[in-house]
Amino acid sequence: MWYVYVHLSETDKKFYTGCTHDLRERLKLHQAGKVESTKRRLPVSLIYYEACLDQRDAFKREKYLKTTYGHRYLKNRFRHYFTG
Repeated sequence: MWYVYVHLSETDKKFYTGCTHDLRERLKLHQAGKVESTKRRLPVSLIYYEACLDQRDAFKREKYLKTTYGHRYLKNRFRHYFTG
């Protein structure tokens, strides 16, 4: 199983989108500051993830979520998360 996930940085309020086959381990690495792209943006919170059966599908989904349309999709999904 492969996972596409989105973190929210509590420091700068920006999203980080990534992909992994071991979501729990990857979250531990992020929280420990061992991931270059988020270590200066700690703490981060996992706010969304999707599971994919195939690695290629997961990477395609990650790439899509980083596009303008993907950002729009996520913003729509998070609308209730941020407004309560």
